[in-house]
Amino acid sequence: MPLTALAVKQAKPRNKNYKLADGGGMYLLVTTNGAKYWRLKYRFAGKEKVLALGVYPTVSLDEARDKRQEAKKLLPHIDPSNANRLTKAANLEAAENSFELVATEWYNNHMPSKSDSHRTRTWRLLKNDLFPPLGKRPISDITPPELLKVLRRVENRGAIDTAHRAHQTAGQVFRYAVASGKAERDPSADLRGALKVHIKKHHAAITEPKELGKLLVAIDAFSGTPVVRAALQISPLLFVRPKELRHMEWVELDWEQALWQIPAEKMKMKQPHIVPLSKQAIDIIKEIHSLTGRGKYIFPSARGGSRPLSENGVRTALRTMGYNNETMTPHGFRATARTILDEVLCFRVDLIEHQLAHAVRDPTGRAYNRTKHLPQRTEMMQKWADYLDGLRLEAQNGNVIAGRFK
Repeated sequence: MPLTALAVKQAKPRNKNYKLADGGGMYLLVTTNGAKYWRLKYRFAGKEKVLALGVYPTVSLDEARDKRQEAKKLLPHIDPSNANRLTKAANLEAAENSFELVATEWYNNHMPSKSDSHRTRTWRLLKNDLFPPLGKRPISDITPPELLKVLRRVENRGAIDTAHRAHQTAGQVFRYAVASGKAERDPSADLRGALKVHIKKHHAAITEPKELGKLLVAIDAFSGTPVVRAALQISPLLFVRPKELRHMEWVELDWEQALWQIPAEKMKMKQPHIVPLSKQAIDIIKEIHSLTGRGKYIFPSARGGSRPLSENGVRTALRTMGYNNETMTPHGFRATARTILDEVLCFRVDLIEHQLAHAVRDPTGRAYNRTKHLPQRTEMMQKWADYLDGLRLEAQNGNVIAGRFK
C-alpha cells in the first residue's frame, strides 16, 4: 500500500532501522536517530542496487516519487546510479569552470606585466560589470545573446567606452577558456558590430604656434612646486607619454651623450626607446637635480621619493593655469610636437613618428630599432627646443611669428 504524506511525517524512530515501502521499489528508511532517507531498490545487469533519492523533509514524498520515475526511465539501458554520479561530476566541473573562476585565473596569469592602472581598471570592470550577471555561470554555457544582454546593460547607462572594454575583456577570458580546454568557443566573436559605435576622443592639444607660445610663457610663470614646474617645462621639449615622463629615473640618463634611455618595460610598445636631450632639457634636469638627485625618480611624488609624480600632477597644473581638458592635456604635447614638426618645421614624418615611439617600419617592412636615425633625431630635438624658445620670446613680446624652418 502506497505511503501517505501523513504517514511519512509521523514515522518514529525505533530500536533499529526500518523501511516503509511506497511501491515500485521505493521506500523510506527510518534510522534509530529519527533521520529519514528515500531509497529506490532496482536491478541492473542482473544485480540488485540501491539509489539514494534524497532526505526527508528536504525531499517530499511527491518529489521522491518524481525522482523514482526519472530513474526508471533510464532502465534497462542506463544505470541510474551511474547517471547520478555523472550529473554530479558535471555540476562540479561546471562550478569549477564558472566564468568568475576562469576570469580570475586569466587575470592572475596575464595581468602581472600590465601597469597598475590597467590592472585596477580591468579588475573593476570584471567585478562590477561581468561577475554579477555571469560569475556563477559555467563559462561553456554562456551564449552570445546572454553576453550581449550584459553588455547592453553597461551601454544603456551611457558607458559606451566601458561596454566596448567589457566586450574586449570578456573575449580575452573566453579565448583563455578555449585554450585551456574549459570552453569550446568564444561567444564574444559573434558580437562584433553589435554595440553602439564608440567615438574616440583625441587628447586635446594646442597646435597653433601663437597659442603654444602663450602656453610656454604660462608654464614659466607657474607658481606650483619645483618638481611639477620642471615636469611642465620639460613636457613640450620631450613630448613622451605622460607615464614615461613621470617614471623617468636618474639611472636612465646618459649625461655624456645627452640621452635618456627608456627600458622596454616602461614603454607602451614594450620596445626600448631613446630620447635625445636638448640643451634646454639638460638645463631643466640639472636644475631639479639639487632637489631630487639623491632619489630614484627625477620627478618624485610629493608623498615621498619612492614614488613617481602623480598622474594628475601635470594635468592639475594645466587646469590651474586655465587650460581645461578640451584645450590641452599632458598627452596633448605629443600631438603638438607631431603637428608643428611636420607642418611648420617640415621634418620627415618617419623621424617624428620614430621619436614618438610609434610602430615605424622601413620600406622593406622591418621595424626600426631604437638607434635608427639617432643623429637626425638628435638634431630635430635641438631645433625643436630652439623653436620653442623663439615662440616663448615672441609671446612675451606680443608678436608670435610661425616660421617654416628646416
